[in-house]
Amino acid sequence: MRTRVIPALVLALLTAGSVALPAGAETGPPAPAAVTAEDPLLARLKAIPGLSVVSETQPAGYRFFVLAFTQPVDHRDPGKGTYQQRLTLLHRSETAPTVLFTGGYGLPVNPAPSRTEPTRLLDGNQVSVEHRFFRSSRPDPADWRDLTIWQEASDEHRIVQALKTVYSGKWIQTGASKGGMTSVYHRRFYPGDVDGVVAYVAPNDRVNPLDGAYDRFFATVGDAACRTALDTVQKEALKRRDRLVPRLEAYAAQNGYTFTRTLGSADRSFEMTVLDTVWAFWQYSTAADCADVPPATASDDELYAWIDSVAGWSFYTDQGIEYYTPYYYQAATQLGWPELRFRHLRGLTRHPGLYQPNSVLPAELRSRHDPWPMLDVDHWVRSRSSRMMFVYGENDPWGAERFTPSRNDSHLYVAPGANHGANVSALAEADREAATATLRRWAGVTDAPPVTRSAPPSVPDDDMLPDRRTF
Repeated sequence: MRTRVIPALVLALLTAGSVALPAGAETGPPAPAAVTAEDPLLARLKAIPGLSVVSETQPAGYRFFVLAFTQPVDHRDPGKGTYQQRLTLLHRSETAPTVLFTGGYGLPVNPAPSRTEPTRLLDGNQVSVEHRFFRSSRPDPADWRDLTIWQEASDEHRIVQALKTVYSGKWIQTGASKGGMTSVYHRRFYPGDVDGVVAYVAPNDRVNPLDGAYDRFFATVGDAACRTALDTVQKEALKRRDRLVPRLEAYAAQNGYTFTRTLGSADRSFEMTVLDTVWAFWQYSTAADCADVPPATASDDELYAWIDSVAGWSFYTDQGIEYYTPYYYQAATQLGWPELRFRHLRGLTRHPGLYQPNSVLPAELRSRHDPWPMLDVDHWVRSRSSRMMFVYGENDPWGAERFTPSRNDSHLYVAPGANHGANVSALAEADREAATATLRRWAGVTDAPPVTRSAPPSVPDDDMLPDRRTF
């Protein structure tokens, strides 16, 4: 159920063609106040039909653009209208490899330059795309039936084709979690767009009702003592419902949080958070954090505070869910979701069938699941795909149902002991070297790997998985 990015407000797009950022937003020396025809890169970007340059900064060694691209609301029926899709461009060289980063969610309200792991390993350019229906990249009015994996893949296809008129090097696509899923779907529908895909911690819910793999994961992850302690936390919280729910209600009232639009009550929100606690623990934490799990004798204050630190009481409020509504709609209609049995909590829960995406959607968006898209993608990845790399964390619950790569120059790696933040650098040495060599071969890079060189301080690393518990 859970995915991790930081909720934020919708961006008000700046005037197209501007090269100035709001006060305080500069990440490097400002661009010239007036751009002339002598700037060939800017001229080439502006010559792309439908592409608008919103702003530019110049961090050391790069140029960074915030862009908007006019997209059809429905690629099958362009006459239905258009919307503006946000993206950013970190430019190093028109001949360097370009990494297409599909995060699967929205870009930050005020995008700043950063580099994903593949971008660093290739010392390349990076194009980061905001997924349709997130933040300001939402048609108005919005027909939610246009939020499908094929429509978003078609958005990305048009972006790649447009920017290939500027960037002549190889293209690599990447993303983590839902962003990794998004990169897989793009590859499935437009396999000629990029030269390889690196999908991090990407779930693959091939047959939605057959979710025994998740229950098996929670029955074996970590050691028995940690599993028992985590189960006990859930049991104790539900046993103390009559004392803890009023705390949640008071906390919500103090912060202006409500429950009426989505889950419907504080009691349902409380139960959803408790159900999510063990999942959230293994998604974020490691086995070393088992020592901090409170015992059955913990006070109400200790129990409430620990659950808040792991799962976050604010998340399953109307305000916490609002940003993620497009994700939950996609999960309900196409992506699928983990259906856990929670056998150890029988007799303690009050809301059967609560742990599923329709529970957190507004009534008008609750939908029936279509199993065909995930079956189709899974079959294609297993049998026909090529140059795809999957990286998972050993202790990440989202990796319980993984993609199975084909034998066509495709690979799967598992980072020992890692959680949902697993990446190439977390792999065992031999796997790390093999994965890096494969990525660089796909990208046509033959010089020394840049990982031994420190990145420019003005362009920080991006792990692609910001922590949404900061809501």
